[in-house]
Amino acid sequence: MRTLLLLLVVLLSLNSSAQKTVNIDLKQQLDTILKTDQGIREFVDTEVKPARKDTLALLLNYPRAMLDKNPWLIMRKIDSLNIHKVEQIIANYGYPGKTMVGEPENTAVFYVVQHSNKIQEYYPLIEKAGKSGELPFKYTAMMLDRKLSGEGKEQVYGTQVFMQTIKNPKTGKKEAFEYVVPIKDSKNVNKRRMKAGFDSTVEENALRLGVVYKAYTLEEIKAKTKTEK
Repeated sequence: MRTLLLLLVVLLSLNSSAQKTVNIDLKQQLDTILKTDQGIREFVDTEVKPARKDTLALLLNYPRAMLDKNPWLIMRKIDSLNIHKVEQIIANYGYPGKTMVGEPENTAVFYVVQHSNKIQEYYPLIEKAGKSGELPFKYTAMMLDRKLSGEGKEQVYGTQVFMQTIKNPKTGKKEAFEYVVPIKDSKNVNKRRMKAGFDSTVEENALRLGVVYKAYTLEEIKAKTKTEK
């Protein structure tokens, strides 16, 4: 009995020490950043119901009418403010991962950088956080895909979808061409996705984004967008 009591005391002490490592103030800052980053993106989703949009307007601290009129302009403002805050946080703390701020606040910096033009600058930081377990690795995979896609290269995990306006050669009318950015070694992409921690296949993820997956090459995309503009 005495041994059991001693073990309980040790476990409680360890748990108390672990809780003290969490930076509560920073956790709260990142919680707000994460909610605004995700909230404005949920607001522009056409499937979100009016009652939920009212709730999001309160969360974002913008009048509903203003959000309805200029959601993309407001998104740019929110993103600009968030990346400024995040860069200050990175300068002071490095990547605020699971150990420092818990979950899901450890994803806040990822999302803000992912939605900025700072991916090239901060990808090494995101990569390190993913490999060390401070951030689920699937987020590192998503940023790598966006980085490569932005460079005009093949992505690795099939997370990125692009849309270009092209001319239909049959009708002569302009139309949207949506596609999954070409994937390196596309035959094995679902194995890589599973290993990275994704819970869906590339086909399922594409459908979630409203696109039917087709394994294009970079050359095929260039030819298609060139000849059909």
